[in-house]
Amino acid sequence: MNHALIKPEATSSTERQRGVDRILDIFEELLRSRRPVRVGELARRLAAPRSTLYTLVNRLVAAELLEVTDDDGSVYFGRAMHLYGVAYSETNPLQRRAREVLDELAAKTEVTAQLCTLRGNKYVVLDSRSGRGLFRITTDVGVSVPLPWTASGRLLLDHLSPEQISALIPPEDYQLPDGRRVDPHKFLDDVAQARNEGFCVTAGLSDHFACCLAAPIRDNVGNSRATLCFVAPLETAEDRRRELIALLLEGASRLSPI
Repeated sequence: MNHALIKPEATSSTERQRGVDRILDIFEELLRSRRPVRVGELARRLAAPRSTLYTLVNRLVAAELLEVTDDDGSVYFGRAMHLYGVAYSETNPLQRRAREVLDELAAKTEVTAQLCTLRGNKYVVLDSRSGRGLFRITTDVGVSVPLPWTASGRLLLDHLSPEQISALIPPEDYQLPDGRRVDPHKFLDDVAQARNEGFCVTAGLSDHFACCLAAPIRDNVGNSRATLCFVAPLETAEDRRRELIALLLEGASRLSPI
């Protein structure tokens, strides 16, 4: 009798967990897509039953977490998502303090300034300010980028051992957009060098015409949990690079510890 009472509860809990996982999968797929997607296409990408996806999407639309964007039934993030995001950015200590620093960096240098962090085994931009200069190559906020492509990626891993870093990064992430490959052993050396120097500069990796300069924002135990970075033209002179690095280090010191 007791088993009969427990079994349905366990099954219900499992089903609820599966539903939550499906919802998270929907959100992640829409974030990757960066555009509205039809529910049938979502079901195909997630290998999920269409009936299940339609039920979940209808509930999310009703809650304004998603919204229908086209006559073909495509869906994307809704206004509630925007409100949640604004509330988070206004109350998160790092992002609230970083807004002022990013504004100052972009205004002083006319170079794009960004706040970056880890998300899973990828690098993402949390916030960005475009400089007034003509050079505008940048990474969009929220887009996942392989760690070996960036200066920030080398700093964000500097609290991990070489074995942990190698286990974290998928082999395909060492391939750059143009087909070149970052040597994994050289990447580990770069991480160690970035840790020792306290900053990192990369040139011509994710884009042939750009260099990326980054400084770490550290937590109470000294681990790099976020970075400030500039995206500048590849031909930026060495003395100018040193000037930009100094500004990043000063800005990062104002935001550390997290």
